[in-house]
Amino acid sequence: MLPWNIIGTALKTAGELYKNKKASEIALSEAKLLHIEKMKRGEIEYTGKIAENQKGDWKDEFVLLTISSPLFLLAYSVFAEDEKMQEKIDLYFQKLQEMPWWIVGLWVSVVAAIYGLKATDVINMNKSK
Repeated sequence: MLPWNIIGTALKTAGELYKNKKASEIALSEAKLLHIEKMKRGEIEYTGKIAENQKGDWKDEFVLLTISSPLFLLAYSVFAEDEKMQEKIDLYFQKLQEMPWWIVGLWVSVVAAIYGLKATDVINMNKSK
């Protein structure tokens, strides 16, 4: 008689687990629909979709490596005592300093946009300092 009680309890527990799983799937589906409706009405932003679309995207890493490469070269030239490399890096930063302000501003805006900042946010950060 004892094995039948255990089997009955196990089946009842399995049924409850299955019912709870289905209820949670339904609740999750309803929450997604509500979220999408709010996005459609403009009550919330599409940030979740943007983050989902950017998964596996390498542009952030590319920009970070591009911006960091002069610093890596500078560190190499200092530690390796490479005079020619130091002269080239000095020339690089001199040319960068001589660039028109609008190109630098455009570059900063693009980099900020890649990392989720708006150009107006970057400008406002500079004004607050």
